[in-house]
Amino acid sequence: MGHIFKKHILLLLMLAPVLVLGQNVIQGKVSDSGNGDLLPGVNVVVKGTTTGTTTDFDGNYELSVSSLPVTLVFSSIGFKSIEILVSSAGTVNVTLDEGLMLQEVIILGNRSKPRTVIGSPVPIDNIGVAELKNTGQPTVDKMLTYKVPSFNSSTQAVSDGTAHFDPADLRGLGPSRTLVLVNGKRKNLSSLVYINDTPGKGEVGVDLKSVPSAAIERIEVLRDGASAQYGSDAIAGVINMVLKRNVEYTTVGASSGITTEGDGFNFAADVNSSINLGEDGGYLNLTLGYYKQEKTNRAGTPGEDTLFGVPANDPDWGTWLAANPDLGMNVGQPELKKIDMFFNAGVPFKNGNGEFYTFGGLTYRQGTSFALYRTPYWIPDPFNLLHAPGTTYQGFQPTFETDVRDNNATVGVKWKLFTMDVDLSGTYGRNAVDYDVSNSINVDLGANSPTTFDVGAYTFSNTLANLDFSKDLGTVSIAFGAEIRGERFTAMAGEPASYFGAGTQSFPGLQPSNAVEATRENFGLYGELEWEPTDRILLGGAVRYEDFSDFGDNTSWKVNGRYLLGDNQGAIRASYSTGFRAPALHQIYLSNIQTLVSGGTISNQGTFNNVDPIIRDGLGVPQLTAETSKNITAGFTYKPIENLSFAVDFYNVKIDDRVLFTNEIGFDGDDTTNNPVEEILLANDITSLKFFINAVNTNTTGVDVVASYSNIAMGNGNLGVNIAANFNNTKIEGEIKTPAILASNGYQMFNRKEQARITKVRPKSKVLLGLDYAIEKWNFILNNTYFGEVSWDHGSDPQKDQVFAGKVITDLILGYDFSQKISANIAINNLLNVYPDELDPKGDVVTDLGGRFRYPWEVNQFGYAGTIINAGITLKF
Repeated sequence: MGHIFKKHILLLLMLAPVLVLGQNVIQGKVSDSGNGDLLPGVNVVVKGTTTGTTTDFDGNYELSVSSLPVTLVFSSIGFKSIEILVSSAGTVNVTLDEGLMLQEVIILGNRSKPRTVIGSPVPIDNIGVAELKNTGQPTVDKMLTYKVPSFNSSTQAVSDGTAHFDPADLRGLGPSRTLVLVNGKRKNLSSLVYINDTPGKGEVGVDLKSVPSAAIERIEVLRDGASAQYGSDAIAGVINMVLKRNVEYTTVGASSGITTEGDGFNFAADVNSSINLGEDGGYLNLTLGYYKQEKTNRAGTPGEDTLFGVPANDPDWGTWLAANPDLGMNVGQPELKKIDMFFNAGVPFKNGNGEFYTFGGLTYRQGTSFALYRTPYWIPDPFNLLHAPGTTYQGFQPTFETDVRDNNATVGVKWKLFTMDVDLSGTYGRNAVDYDVSNSINVDLGANSPTTFDVGAYTFSNTLANLDFSKDLGTVSIAFGAEIRGERFTAMAGEPASYFGAGTQSFPGLQPSNAVEATRENFGLYGELEWEPTDRILLGGAVRYEDFSDFGDNTSWKVNGRYLLGDNQGAIRASYSTGFRAPALHQIYLSNIQTLVSGGTISNQGTFNNVDPIIRDGLGVPQLTAETSKNITAGFTYKPIENLSFAVDFYNVKIDDRVLFTNEIGFDGDDTTNNPVEEILLANDITSLKFFINAVNTNTTGVDVVASYSNIAMGNGNLGVNIAANFNNTKIEGEIKTPAILASNGYQMFNRKEQARITKVRPKSKVLLGLDYAIEKWNFILNNTYFGEVSWDHGSDPQKDQVFAGKVITDLILGYDFSQKISANIAINNLLNVYPDELDPKGDVVTDLGGRFRYPWEVNQFGYAGTIINAGITLKF
């Protein structure tokens, strides 16, 4: 009863009347001086402050100020700004002339009013779609990698489902700790847990490949803890993808490319267009996209197999090794086909007092990646299942095939209620992946074995309802609201042939005992307050309470401040916040059997879920609970002249009780007795086990640097220079919290390799230098991205550790405008054909799996495709 009563009291407080201070109200319309069209989205800001608003779909604005006179600055991308002195309250209509791009304004991080990037109290990047596409990269996750220095994502190979999702994160804090929004609404997580030896192992992230760049107007990246504002997952920051609305032209784009090695062919095509809905400024924006890529292969060519002890001159297999020096491997990007359909719509009310809106999309993706090649001396095929009768058996390489569906939709309404802005919305998001293994066999089925197996499927979905209130009171702005969220995770068993006996080669299917349908609900309340006692000073705070049905509640809070320098020329800013991340349902309930290569042997490893009595009672593993964090950010922005700006921000993020995936826990080598772990292994016919646990505390410190100098006159053209950098360091603090039963039997949960996966697998430094020169119809872009060194630590022997040196990747993009409606470009990514340092096994055959891997596969800085050349064309009509 007390729990329910507490919720009711909080709801009553949230909906209590708000006293509105007396204000001077200025209102009017903003239109285009050229054609008289009303302009939505125009920024209206009180000069010298960050107090302001934006025009609605009909070009209307309304702004309350505490005193008069004031100077209002009207600005919008593509138009010249204008300043107007307003001495009395009333109607002020304005027209804007076309001009150059103006200072960017962001909404993320503040629900009550827009803020400029320079004047924001927290660091935020505002990246337009043109900037994203000027990286020359094919998908949003890769575009952000080459645009935001603290963001990392790289292609994975030979890692089951992970090869089709590519873990991505901010500040090296793991995929789970970055919250992703679409139009300010929470995006659903993917259904996949990264359980392979890759960055982000054991974590869950958003499928960033599921939002096409053609549908995006801009991306806002909040580089600060924001759990108090947005809830779970926002420990490292927030990425908000803002979709296009009422665009002027229908845009059709097509591109194609290939690596200089002759593989990795890709083709992309997309169309984006808008439809006017009525005469009141309503719109419907539609995006269709298609993308295809073929595999790349950068396998090693050892010519012998030290993993299985087969030398090049082996009397039985020497001929096969000579014909297959790469041991049959495919190591590189997977094959991929993707179709996207997205929409974004809004219809204003007839009285101009609000709007109905809806947006969402569907992505369908098919992928094929590759497992370890089963050589003929590893897995025999006496039943001629994988080769024609009368031919010599050559072994086989299983393929890991995925069908990914990601769909989300939001429906909402915004309106005025007692002078307050109200936003009520509902959101549904779902990610599902079905797995097949082909070109494989189940040896235990003999001649009856299929060669293609349905090995199981995962789905994750969430359903949200949000109610948000906000009000700009001049020097004070407030926001508060509530969220109810339901989540559902399912795991479905594969066909019986996939898990019979030892199971399918490469990935034994999910068994009925692994099948699960888990749900939970959570309820959240938040409040925000900002106060500007003077034109220069801003003080703000936020608090959020969330209650989860499966592990309890959490309260997070945040305070920030900002002091403007000069006439909005810069600011000194700082924030302190607490945060949290709820363990994903996947991490609580996932269980499976996975093929493991260790010490030159192939065996099956079991993952036990956190509610399994075997783990909870047998090993004393506690219930998973929320991670908590403390985040400090402090820095400054400065804009000495119109086109030159700087931002430097220092940060420290402490995370307690990180939810992590243990290393393999197996037999202790003593055959005379069986300890509790070994009893579990023998009872389940596996050689090692893993599980999820809150066990590690980390401390991350770093600095972000951003500098931009645009419109530098050079000859007959203009040059733009952008420099951005991130430097960070993560360390583990305190003791790892190993359950007593494991500790007393001498087991480690996180060995040297797993600890390094937290602290060393992402670059500790990353620097971007971009040069953009436009002259007449030509545009020349030269991007240089430095990926700092990364390290791989051996599980037990420091002598086998390896450091992979930092590298610079150079991209060249050439663009030409045939007319205002036809343009073309050529992008040469990795112009200098740079590859990571090669693996040095140092006597450990597992490090490179007997030479099968030439380049690092557990600590991948930027992939290893080499130079890629793409050409594209864009048509507008």
